[in-house]
Amino acid sequence: MPGETVLDVEELCTHYLTSDGEVMALDDATFKLHRGESIGIAGESGCGKSTLAFSLLNQVQPPGEIMSGSIDLDGIEVTDLSEKQARREIRWKKISMVFQGAMEIMTPVYTVGHQMVEPLKYHKDIKGKEARRICERYLELVNLDSGIFDRYPHELSGGQKQRVIIATSLLLEPDIVIFDEPTTALDVVVEARIMNDLKRLRRELDISMIFITHDLSILAEVSDNLAIMYAGWIVEFGSAFDIYKDPKHPYTEKLIAAIPDIRKDIDRLEFIPGVPPNLVNPPSGCRFHPRCHKAMEVCKELEPEVYNVDGVKVKCHLFSEDEDIAEDEEASYETAYDDETAAEAYEGELGTEEVEDGIEEEPMEE
Repeated sequence: MPGETVLDVEELCTHYLTSDGEVMALDDATFKLHRGESIGIAGESGCGKSTLAFSLLNQVQPPGEIMSGSIDLDGIEVTDLSEKQARREIRWKKISMVFQGAMEIMTPVYTVGHQMVEPLKYHKDIKGKEARRICERYLELVNLDSGIFDRYPHELSGGQKQRVIIATSLLLEPDIVIFDEPTTALDVVVEARIMNDLKRLRRELDISMIFITHDLSILAEVSDNLAIMYAGWIVEFGSAFDIYKDPKHPYTEKLIAAIPDIRKDIDRLEFIPGVPPNLVNPPSGCRFHPRCHKAMEVCKELEPEVYNVDGVKVKCHLFSEDEDIAEDEEASYETAYDDETAAEAYEGELGTEEVEDGIEEEPMEE
C-alpha cells in the first residue's frame, strides 16, 4: 500500500519564452510520489525530463517559466515561493538534486570537505567538528573512506566524485532526491555499484527518489513507477512492472522493444523513425503521431486525453471510449512510416535482397 504522499504534481506546465517563440517544454505533468517510493523518468533528449526536475525545485532558469499547475511538496506549494524562500525552505532541506554531470562541478582549488560543509553552514549554521562528523558519516554511507574529506577533487576517480555529490545531496536529510543521469560517463562496473548503493540508501534512510535517464535497463532495477515522456508530455505513467510487462503507449512499446534481449536471437533491432518535434510549433493533435506506427486520422487532429488502463495512465487515442475515435481508420497522411521500404524493414518483413552478382546482403537501415 502507498505510504504518505510527499509530492503531488498537478497539470504542471513549464515553457521557455525565447526570441523564436514559446517552447512548450513541459505540459500538463501530473503524478504523485509517496514516501520511500521511487519514480523513473525516461524519454528522448529534449522531451522535458530535466525541465520537470528543475520545476520541482522551483529553479527553472530564464527564459524558462512555470506557466501553470501546482507542486505540493509535503504541504508546501512550491510554485508560490520566491527564489529566496525556495532556497531557505525546500532546496536541499526537503528536495535535493544530483545534477547531470555532477562529478565535474566540484571546485578544484577547495577540498572535498570544504565544499561539503557549505549546505550545513547555510541551512543549519553547523560548522567545525560537528559539520565534519556529519560529512564523514555520509561519506561512509556511500561507501567512501572518511579520509576523502581532506582530499582535493583531482585526487578522486569519477565514481568517487559522483559518490561525494550523492553524499552531499543527503546531508540535510531531504524527503526526496532527484538523480539526473546519475551514472553518466561512468563504466558499467562503477555504475552498478552506485545504483546498488542508491537502492540501499533508499531503504535505510526511507527517502523517495526520482531517477532521470535514457537507460530503461537502469530504471528497471531502481524504479517502483515509471513516467515515460515525449515532447513535453507524460505519455504513460504507472507501475514499472506493469509497463515493462505490457507497455500501452506506442512510444513506450518501441522504446522497450529497442532494448536487446540477450536471451533471444535478434535479426533486427527496433527503432523509431524520425526525430522529436520542434516544441515551438509542435504537431497538431497527438505530438507523437508523425512517428507512430499505430497512428489514426484522429491523432492528427485531436489531442488525446489521459486514460486509466489497468491501473496505468496512458495519453493515447487507442484507449478512448468514444466509438467514433475507436473506429477511426489508420492515418493516410504522410508519416515517418510512409516510405514502404523503410516500413517493411522496420517490421522485419523485407528479409535479404539478391544483388546482381548473386550475393545476398541485408537491406540498409535508415
